[in-house]
Amino acid sequence: MFWLAWAAMAAISPLQYGYAALLAKEPNGLTLLAAWIACQAAGALPALHLVRRGRLGVRACLAAGAALSGLGLTTAALTGPALPLALVGYALLGGLGAGLVYGVCGEVVSSWYPERPAARVGLITGAFGYGAVPLLLWAGIAPGSTSTAFLVAAVLAVAVIAAAARYLRLPPALWWPGDVDPRSHALDAARLRTTPDAAKQFLLGQALRTRTLPALALILTCAGAVSVFDVIVVAGTGSWGALAVLVALNGASRSVAMRASEVFGRRRVLAAVLAALAIGQVLLATAVQNGAATAGLPGATGTSLTDAAGPLLWLGAIAAGLGGGAFYPLVASLVREFFGTERHGEIHAVVYSAKALAGVAAVALALLALSAPATGLLAAAALAALPALATPRLRIPGLPATIPL
Repeated sequence: MFWLAWAAMAAISPLQYGYAALLAKEPNGLTLLAAWIACQAAGALPALHLVRRGRLGVRACLAAGAALSGLGLTTAALTGPALPLALVGYALLGGLGAGLVYGVCGEVVSSWYPERPAARVGLITGAFGYGAVPLLLWAGIAPGSTSTAFLVAAVLAVAVIAAAARYLRLPPALWWPGDVDPRSHALDAARLRTTPDAAKQFLLGQALRTRTLPALALILTCAGAVSVFDVIVVAGTGSWGALAVLVALNGASRSVAMRASEVFGRRRVLAAVLAALAIGQVLLATAVQNGAATAGLPGATGTSLTDAAGPLLWLGAIAAGLGGGAFYPLVASLVREFFGTERHGEIHAVVYSAKALAGVAAVALALLALSAPATGLLAAAALAALPALATPRLRIPGLPATIPL
């Protein structure tokens, strides 16, 4: 149940991170990437709604995701960012396919591991981050083989997701693992101090009427925009090593952040992750200003590729990678902590749909960086810093307001 979901998540990674790194700089590339992100974010909610109510099986959902994801990667390989074929094949159909896979795999894994759903889902969403690293390394070693790399990724995606469709399934109702005592787990004082349970089980309509849900959606929008923008900017420098580090850390940091949040608390770790993301923008902006990371950015002249891989670029890529993906599972776990487990999938899908706005914001930042790279990066730093300051103020909805003594 876990490893097949992990492999399926890795298989759809080239659709976002591979495209952002290799094709977003082409004409129409940014527009198509924003459209893909919107379709991917929107595809998760209806899929979860149908799966949870038994109207659509996991196998049918993932089979459709395999076909659509493979079609999206094939379209990217054969047409690039050419309109209108890429808009339909890559952005619309490929985005919907990735949304189906992302939503259903997360639901399956969280259902099979109810005692630690956030940590397990963090591991599989990490694969969605670093799954594109082999594609990026291939394209960096052989620059003329981008189309071939996307075609191979399409074949692998269809095969892996089809295998997941054959074997993945939801557990029986009220499933609980036999080796975990439910009473001890529910009364674990150490767990409740760092990851307290929700005040009640919220319905979707009740969650929409709270102030907390829009706040979580805003955090995801801001951080998601900066995360995609960083891939485009670092790819523009021509330093494939720094880009691979950025994307790999984008995925690997998710599981590390989830483990840290079980010790220090979700909100503290989320604030630290967003702060790292903001610091990464400042480091990258400083590198641009010093002329160390401007080799491939528009408007930059006189800098070699060796200069572009300077220390500030690498430090900025590391900081941005550590913060650029870890917020996704942290926000998902906060949804469970704030609104309960019964409707967690549907409520999180609504929050995750804010990623559609993140795609538009990422394109706006990239367009700003075309004429002023340092200004675009500083704007991205502000976009990440604002939710970092607001995150510690998040409170569990439904609890009575009290005056501290």
